[in-house]
Amino acid sequence: MTYRERATAVPGAVLWQRAVPAGASRILPDGCLDLLWDGRRLSVAGPDTRARWHEDPVPARYVALRFSGGTGPALLGVPAHELRDRTPLLEELWPAAVARRLADRVAEDPAGALERWAGERVVDSPADPLGGRVLALARAGVPVAGMAARLGLGVRQLHRRSLDLFGYGPRHLSRVLRLGRALEQVRQGAPLARVAAETGYADQAHLARDVRDLTGTTATALLRGSAG
Repeated sequence: MTYRERATAVPGAVLWQRAVPAGASRILPDGCLDLLWDGRRLSVAGPDTRARWHEDPVPARYVALRFSGGTGPALLGVPAHELRDRTPLLEELWPAAVARRLADRVAEDPAGALERWAGERVVDSPADPLGGRVLALARAGVPVAGMAARLGLGVRQLHRRSLDLFGYGPRHLSRVLRLGRALEQVRQGAPLARVAAETGYADQAHLARDVRDLTGTTATALLRGSAG
């Protein structure tokens, strides 16, 4: 499997490309939303609450935009919670003719057309600035009550707005981001006990439970899968 990514001119949007062999791959939650081109169709991968398996019956190549911080819902015009744990075709979310026109553009120049579309769209549909602020606080491990206080919102109001921006509330977003930080350290060879201490878990057992709950397996098994 090959993968590469780069930032775009649109804040919160990353262009990525991946070539995968036939078979199943585990997709880990990351608090993001993706607009994907698979060589034939455009689809939208909504925010996953937990890891899921994706099956490619034949080798495939994907070109996509990954949106974080609430950028995706703004550009696509769909609240993130309506896409949670789903991967609908774009034509299921937009008028079919509009979706087909974008697909025709992307078919001619996948990376360029996706990036141009995002640049055009963000002018008329800018992201809610709250998204970036919530994302930064969640990455920093700020508790939900602390987030709400810093943002001048009630806890329930923060939860409702986070559903639109991320697909789930700030507590689950923080768990997903903490998992990502922990697994990155594990991939770099850090001992699990140190990873747990440095990423905000109570102890190694807490880390193990969270990995199991959010991915369905263990950190060491994920590491072996990445190596393979």
